[in-house]
Amino acid sequence: MSTPIPVGTEDVAGRMAEIISPSNLSNRYRGATVEDLDPPSALSCHPTDPIHSALLAAFERDYTHLTVISPDTRALLGYLSIPNLQSLLKSGVVTENDEVSKAMVKFRRKGRVYKVITMETPLEDLETFFHGEGEGSDRGKQEFAVVTDERRRFVLGVATRTDLVEFARRRPA
Repeated sequence: MSTPIPVGTEDVAGRMAEIISPSNLSNRYRGATVEDLDPPSALSCHPTDPIHSALLAAFERDYTHLTVISPDTRALLGYLSIPNLQSLLKSGVVTENDEVSKAMVKFRRKGRVYKVITMETPLEDLETFFHGEGEGSDRGKQEFAVVTDERRRFVLGVATRTDLVEFARRRPA
């Protein structure tokens, strides 16, 4: 019982995520954790970096999101969404010579529950996070998760919805 993805669909990952419901995937995880996804290392930039250098780094590694860290403390400040950045550049809101801080999404530190995603996080919990459910469910659907250590001091990688869908697809039922 498969649902075809129409030819020419631009957001294949998003369409796959809609087709494969949480209940259909959960039985495929069987105790797997974020570490089993083998998430790629996070690619980070600083808020004072020029946008053109962040774009170049993202395109060289085929990344859609970059984490933004403090140059002094290496604390996670936010992220840069490359698709959103391209829209901002196209509309003239930012230029390639502007600093990353002008286009980044800052993490809100107060008034929200921060869901810590570590290498030990069960994939069922990661899926819940992507669907915007559970703790802090007012945040809505998420496309990616920053994987950190338990204390949130180090960024270890980035996991995407596509990584999760691909993992479930490759795993025998």
